[in-house]
Parts: sequence; C-alpha cells; structure tokens
Amino acid sequence: MNLAALNNEPRLVLEAKLKPIAGTRFQPTGFPDLGPAQYRLPDGTEMLLVESAQSMANRLEAVCWDTRTNDWVAPLRGLPCVLVIDKDGKPLTNSVLEAHRLNSPYILESRDKSFVETLKKELAIGDFGPVDLTLLARVLLKYDINSLLHGVFLAKSEIAGGRMRLPRALTAFIEAKNVTTAASGGVKNDPVNPSGDATKGFGNVPFHREEFCGDLTASFILDLALIRGFRLDESVETLLVALALYKIHRFLRDGLRLRSACDLELDGPLTVKRPAAFRIPSLAEVESALPGLVEKARPFFANPPKTTVQFLA
Repeated sequence: MNLAALNNEPRLVLEAKLKPIAGTRFQPTGFPDLGPAQYRLPDGTEMLLVESAQSMANRLEAVCWDTRTNDWVAPLRGLPCVLVIDKDGKPLTNSVLEAHRLNSPYILESRDKSFVETLKKELAIGDFGPVDLTLLARVLLKYDINSLLHGVFLAKSEIAGGRMRLPRALTAFIEAKNVTTAASGGVKNDPVNPSGDATKGFGNVPFHREEFCGDLTASFILDLALIRGFRLDESVETLLVALALYKIHRFLRDGLRLRSACDLELDGPLTVKRPAAFRIPSLAEVESALPGLVEKARPFFANPPKTTVQFLA
C-alpha cells in the first residue's frame, strides 16, 4: 500500500457516484421541524442533502464492528476502544458504536467512575490557557482511536473543565444534484371498521409520502494536515489513513442501505479529487496492510487495548 503521494498534502478528497439499487427514487435523511434538507445553488441547481456528516460518521464506524463477536472486524483486531458492560457483566455498548464515542453517558455517567478518573488524571490541565490538543490526541489514541478520525467533545466539566474537543479528521456526506420530488401516498385500510377511531389504530388512514430523484454523490474528505498536527508517531499517521480508507471502502461495499426506501449502490468507481497523483489502494490491499500497521502502533495503545467500563445507573 503506497501512500507516498499524500506526503505534504493537506487533504485527501474522494468521491463516488451512487444510484438506487432498484428504481429511481430514494428517501433522504430528515430533520425534526425541518424535513428534507433541500437547497438551491447560485446557478439555480436544485440540491438535497441525502445523508449528513454526523450520520455518515456513525455509519463509517458501524462497518468496523462485528456485533456477533462484540469485537472489531478481523483486519482491525487489536485497536483500542472502550467496552461497556451491564451490571451482570453482559455487553451493553462500546465507544465504536456510541454516537458520541467517548462522550457517551454510558461511559462517563456510570457510578463506575474508574475510567472517568483515568481521563481526569491523563487530561489534567490548568484552569487557564489553551487546550493541549496533542495531549488529547495521545489519550484518544490510547483508549479510542476512532475518536481521532471522527472527533469528540468531552463536555463533562470534571474532565479538563469540559474543554477537550477534537474536530473530525474524516468527513463524509451524500448529496443529490438536479433534484426533483416524487410525491406519492397511500391508505392504511381497515375493512372491518373503515370509519373507526384513527387515534387508536382503527379506520382507513390516508398518508402522503415524499421521495426524490437526482444525481447522487458520496464525498469523503480526510484532513491530513489535522492528522499531522496531532504530532503522533509516523506509524500512527499511516494507520489512521489506512483506517479511514478501510472505512470508506467497507461503507461503499456493505453500508449503502441507508433506509428501507434508500438502498443505494455504486454507479462507477471511487475516484480521487485531490491530490490527483494518488492511487486509491483496493480494499484487499488495505486489509492486508492493516494488521501490520496495528501491530506497529501497539506501544501507543492501552494495555490491554480494550478498556472495560461497567454501567451502573
């Protein structure tokens, strides 16, 4: 796996054209009190946000975890993360699957304060002065490498005054261009009591539905300058780039069923927007390289790499 073309480059930008796996319509992400995020470019082009950056972060994490074994997928075994167990010692959740990673209440708000105390000690800074992001990066690498790529905000005031925040190094989203609306609807039929009380589930209940058509593009931006700014070992920088590429490949292969009415597939190869000289290594190449990269970075991980927190409400 050759990453030399990324040396001294500030960003890696990749794009992939997508299409519905069947038909032409798709259902975008929606937001409370807002609905679908439609907007118009200055030239009048109708646009639509199909999947947001925050949702894509969670999807890129999900493809890394094997829920059957409650462990990383095989190429990533040995990476650090925090496991959460319940009062009976059974798996509850983990920092890979939690929406806010280490800032999960199941990790920070349990009556089991052992890990919170560890973070308080290792992230201790004075009451005044700027936050030391290199210190934060080292601690995140030790306990939860995912947070280095997807960002974290440790808002708990007991931990460095609630000021420890790291932006995303890997940002992804899906947009649609030249969008048109496909309005439809239907009726929930009740042949027994068509005029029954709908609030109780009886009666015929009409509903409307809004889907969209358009040209779909998934975008992935890896902030290489930010990763270098962590001032971590070069072996760790290489691991982070490889991990990001793995997430992108796996998402495009296995994670494109976003919703029941938004099942997508690739409509062409993953392409490089910048730097132009970079050749994207295949998923097989990345999978082959990852175990060795994980082993090289092992001295910077917690020992053992999995930290366990018991959630006690």
